[in-house]
Parts: sequence; structure tokens; C-alpha cells
Amino acid sequence: MIVHFIGAGPGAPDLLTLRGRDLIAACPVCLYAGSLVPKEILTHCPEGARIVNTAAMDLDAIIAEIKQAQADGQDVARLHSGDLSVWSAMGEQLRRLRAEGIRYTVTPGVPAFAAAAAALGAELTLPGVAQSVVLTRTPGRASAMPSGESLQSFAATGATLAIHLSIHQVDTVVGALTPAYGADCPVAVVYRASWPDQQIVRATLGSIEETLPEDIKRTALILVGPALAAEGFAESCLYSADYDRRYRPQTADSPWASWSEHDD
Repeated sequence: MIVHFIGAGPGAPDLLTLRGRDLIAACPVCLYAGSLVPKEILTHCPEGARIVNTAAMDLDAIIAEIKQAQADGQDVARLHSGDLSVWSAMGEQLRRLRAEGIRYTVTPGVPAFAAAAAALGAELTLPGVAQSVVLTRTPGRASAMPSGESLQSFAATGATLAIHLSIHQVDTVVGALTPAYGADCPVAVVYRASWPDQQIVRATLGSIEETLPEDIKRTALILVGPALAAEGFAESCLYSADYDRRYRPQTADSPWASWSEHDD
């Protein structure tokens, strides 16, 4: 018996990975986070599968469902929205499963920040502008922020910030970031990225509070940083004609001239 943790993606049903789809189709039990996983993904479950919405369940109840599946010798598809590596509460579930000796696998999903960037048609790392993306959030009821992690600290780097679970605290975000980025720094809010009712709001730190529609209160990602609106950035060396690549050495003296894909 195996529990397959599967990132179900940001919302659009066809952004589910092929591996995730096939695992769902092979599992007679499916536990899914019903508030954010689209129902269309559940159509991949096999006929007669036990499908359980865990939105209203606590951790003990979820583990009890898994242990029952173990007793029945049935594999479980455990679906979470987005990707499981951030803010999925997977870690505490895995700790319980390890204590119970229950095997598991993890299949990644398309994360919300990637879907938001795609909706914007934006590259978040531009040469000479930003080469880092910080995934972060403001403190919430479920999780406090460690003392060393603050919006002010991240803003000091000048990186592109992808701020999750914080749209209800946009005033706090603006106050924390404006001293480092300036009021003219571009901001984009993407509500329900990749869903049919997706909305995009573009503004600046100085204008986002008055620009943001009042009905956007949750499931929205805030992106902040100069890369969101940069135009005069340098072109990457990656596609420069004179860039010495290991797959396309420029001269016989190139360190890659005698390299092959079979070399260590």
C-alpha cells in the first residue's frame, strides 16, 4: 500500500501532470483538498473509487482515512493544490506516515507563482534586473513567520517577490516593501491563476491599494519587483552568437571543444 501525494496544479484541470493523472487513475482511494482542487481532476479517479473531501477534516481524521486504506490494502491518491513543496501541510502528514511505517511518494505540481507569471506573460528573472525569486507570505493564523524572515529583509535584496496567502494584508505588504522598492515599483495581483474566473490587476506599490477590487479577498498571489515591468534590460548571453557553449564551442581552444555528453 502506498500513499501518492500529488500536486494538482494551480487550478486549470489540464495543468495536472501526466504522472499525477495516471496515479489518480490507479488509486481506489482519493483524498483531496476540496476548497482548491477542481472537481474535473476527480474524473480521473477509477469507477467506484472512494473520494473524500478533506477540506473540513483535521490531521487525525485524514491519517485515519489513510490507515483504513492501508488495512484494506488500497493505494491512496492524496491531492493538494499547486505544488507540494510550499504551504501544503504535506510535511506533517509525511511525519505521521513515517511513524506508522506507511510508504509514500511525492509527485510535483505546477505552482501558483508559475501560473501567475504565465498569466502575466512575464519572466521573473531578467538579466541585470533580478536573478532571484523569493516565495514568501505574511504571518497568518495557521503559521507565524520565523524571526529572520520578513518582507523588509527580502525587499532589501531587490529580488522578485511572490507573496502568497497575503492578499487580505495588502496594506501591510505595501508598508513593508515601499521603503526598499519605492512607490513606483510594479505590482501584479493574479486572482485564481489559470481558473476560468482569473483576474489580473497591474499597479504599483503606491497605487495597488486603491486599484485592487474589493471582492479580491483570497486565492490571489501578489508579485512585486522591477522585473515585472522592465523593458531596457540586457539580453541574456545564453543566445548570444559569440557565447561559448559546451554544446556549440566557438573555437578549437574552447574548454568545451573536446567535451561530449558522455564525459563526466
